[in-house]
Amino acid sequence: MESSERKSVKAGKASGFENQQPGAASPPRTSPLRKIIVVSAIAAGIQFGWALQLSLLTPYVQLLGIPHKWASLIWLCGPVSGMVVQPIVGYNSDRCTSRFGRRRPFIAAGAALVAIAVVLIGFAADVGHHFGDSLDREMKPRAIIVFVIGFWILDVANNMLQGPCRALLADLSGNNQKKVRTANAFFSFFMAVGNVLGFAAGSYSKLHKIFPFTTTKACDIYCANLKSCFFFSILLLIFLTTVALTYVHERPWSPEKGNSGNVEEEEEEEAGEPTSPVPFFGEIVTALKELRKPMWVLLLVTCLNWIAWFPFLLFDTDWMGREVYGGQSQGDNQGLKKAYNNGVHAGAFGLMLNSVVLGFTSLSVVVLARGVGGVKRLWGIVNFLLAICLAMTVLVTKLAESHRRFATVNGAEVLLPPSGGIKAGALSLFAVLGIPLAITYSIPFALASIFSSTSGAGQGLSLGVLNLAIVIPQMMVSLGAGPFDAIFGGGNLPAFVLGAVAAAASGIFALTMLPSPPPDVPAAKAAAAGFH
Repeated sequence: MESSERKSVKAGKASGFENQQPGAASPPRTSPLRKIIVVSAIAAGIQFGWALQLSLLTPYVQLLGIPHKWASLIWLCGPVSGMVVQPIVGYNSDRCTSRFGRRRPFIAAGAALVAIAVVLIGFAADVGHHFGDSLDREMKPRAIIVFVIGFWILDVANNMLQGPCRALLADLSGNNQKKVRTANAFFSFFMAVGNVLGFAAGSYSKLHKIFPFTTTKACDIYCANLKSCFFFSILLLIFLTTVALTYVHERPWSPEKGNSGNVEEEEEEEAGEPTSPVPFFGEIVTALKELRKPMWVLLLVTCLNWIAWFPFLLFDTDWMGREVYGGQSQGDNQGLKKAYNNGVHAGAFGLMLNSVVLGFTSLSVVVLARGVGGVKRLWGIVNFLLAICLAMTVLVTKLAESHRRFATVNGAEVLLPPSGGIKAGALSLFAVLGIPLAITYSIPFALASIFSSTSGAGQGLSLGVLNLAIVIPQMMVSLGAGPFDAIFGGGNLPAFVLGAVAAAASGIFALTMLPSPPPDVPAAKAAAAGFH
């Protein structure tokens, strides 16, 4: 008599997609929670560097001479690399036959590339000066080239890390939907830990004193602080990655056996039928064609969600320095430059508060979802909270402008910091936004993992498809945010208002169209189920 697994494989031949996915023939087993936690901890190392990007790099590129309205184009490399790299990495990690496992080689390679990229970014000004950049000119073209190369490598490396990490967590969780949600919650929690560390480092202006060699003729104190922060991020990421890859082992995947490549399985599983590989982009098209309506709704809600998030994530510290503190990143007025830098550091502190709230919320996602009646309702509610917070940036900005204060020092007029109430209001927005951000970092990925496991699809490819709904809106914002803001007189508010509208739409679709995830299904039946 054929096993239920073999029957499900034969039944899937007509559609093709399920039968071609590694792991569809025999469901993986769950692993101990401690291994899930160790792998999830890699997110802290990834997010430490990402937090530094979010808090310091937009102001940094403007210091290199890139105008504000074009600064968002630098961030275009993130979504472009995510759109191309993560699906390719996910596809190949599903089929990797390395003796070290399917996911671990990609995680190790990604960590190594992060280290290389961070060195390029940190020393961009020094390298540019060495090859001829003038210290007297605002525009430093050679430093910008080195920075952009390093930034592209960094985003490629981050995508090589995050996709396989989440796929490995899904492998560790097997077909246990509760454990899948728990794994994504821990991943989100450690992202918050990394954020706290990164934003704390970014808000501390004397970190360069630990590494005195970072201050050079071409690299001022602000630049030296950035270097020092990145040194710490390299050490943390390499340590966490080494611990995880040493402690958690994968069983090599064999295309002949069709096994799931599950983590440290000791028993041999019954072989599935041979799989026939298809070209990567052909499989992506097949995957998209075979998605049912609920999965398309998930992609739509995710897309709108990230249209809302990305303008704020891109320009949050710039908003603090420019609109709230009234400073300028360029020009000859040192007082306005100082005000801008003070605002950027205050924004980094706000992002640290955001990450603390994000961490606590991440550990409470299951409880919160149960309290409001399900994950889709929770996601819808927090999207409305996101819309309100983004709209409130307009109020905070107008209050800051109307209460701008100046003092006369040595006969010169000096801009004073905003009042305590305005700073408290701005920092409160940062903190409250940690709640919807925790949901954004967990629920969409958990739903995608659940849908892919019930369809028999490969985790890597499925998460790569979901990633398209994240990177496409990021590309739209990167291309349009600067020029869009310029049309309305510059500043960051137009993009924030557009984000508020997108967040409200995302909330409406989540509540009215997004279905609840299916109940847990027995492991033996999971491969035969479709999307729900």
